[in-house]
Amino acid sequence: MKKIITIVGARPQIIKSSAISRTIAQEFPDQLREVIVHTGQHYDENMSSIFFSEMQIPRPDYNLQVGSGSHGVQTAKMLEGLEQVFLSEKPDAVIVYGDTNSTVAGALAAAKIHIPLIHIEAGLRSFNKTMPEEINRIACDHMSTLLFTPTGTGLDNLIREGFDSSTKAHASIDSPNVYHCGDIMYDNSLHFSKISDENSTILKDLELAKGEFVLCTVHRDSNTDIRENLESIFKALLNIAESSKMTIVLPLHPRTKNRLNEQLSVELLDKLNTSDSIRIIPPAGFLDIISLEKNARMIITDSGGLQKEAYFFQKPCVILRSQTEWVEIVENGNAQLVGADQLKIEKAFDELLKKKDYTYPSFYGDGKASVFICEKIISDL
Repeated sequence: MKKIITIVGARPQIIKSSAISRTIAQEFPDQLREVIVHTGQHYDENMSSIFFSEMQIPRPDYNLQVGSGSHGVQTAKMLEGLEQVFLSEKPDAVIVYGDTNSTVAGALAAAKIHIPLIHIEAGLRSFNKTMPEEINRIACDHMSTLLFTPTGTGLDNLIREGFDSSTKAHASIDSPNVYHCGDIMYDNSLHFSKISDENSTILKDLELAKGEFVLCTVHRDSNTDIRENLESIFKALLNIAESSKMTIVLPLHPRTKNRLNEQLSVELLDKLNTSDSIRIIPPAGFLDIISLEKNARMIITDSGGLQKEAYFFQKPCVILRSQTEWVEIVENGNAQLVGADQLKIEKAFDELLKKKDYTYPSFYGDGKASVFICEKIISDL
């Protein structure tokens, strides 16, 4: 039996990792044993027992409680804690997800003591190295033994960076195996969609009609911490709400809500606070977010995860960023990149609302990526 340590740092990564945890428990309990380490990169008030029980997710075995801090301080604390766990547990491999500081810390800690690294969501590129996430994902890929990319574009990116796409019988850091496996969040969206249908009451609670509202999220510091960008976004949202006659539902983190009070002009803030069409609500749990995604007419977001989930649930998406790792949905006409430009946001919304000829190719696999990943961990290490 192979022992695998999974590294997570925040609630979204725990949700991602649950696809692998679920598959190990259901399909490979005699071949894989998983130990989950939460770095504590992000403190989340919603990490209660209800979260784990409702989502059917195993609790972390370790929590390093690193907390917030600068990139250097945070990553250094993670490295120290993770190395101690690795030396104690002696795993056969370490799994990391995505592009956070927890991801790169887990990668570096494993590589330095010669533990094979498995990177899930490998190969994604925004081609913008001013983003910390871009640095993290590139560094992590080049320390990995097994790389699992969710898209064909991701595989092409890795090949351009010098990775050999041929499969070796035994992978190593110097001779890694690279796979296009599909997206585990598509696995999760299919799984949790059913649980959301059974448990979420958010549409009833907010008195929302299916297909008659827009879901919006804004959280990236490039939008929230620059006055001009935040003003531009909310001017666009107010105009969209007025012209479309649709409610815009905006789950808002307290940090972003504070930024509204700090950054928006008095006049714009007053319009926002008195608007009957923009519903600012507290951060929504994952099951509620799925319900909102599935039943919205459109999604406006700067979140990487929501861009993809919009596609999973066949909703058009206005992306409040200038680049995206999920280029397929833009190239296929399901989403538009608009940054924080008011006119572009409004134009994209109108165009996507009028568009009828949407298609949804299987860019992100068949919903069985986690099974494929587990099989390759067993066979390749």
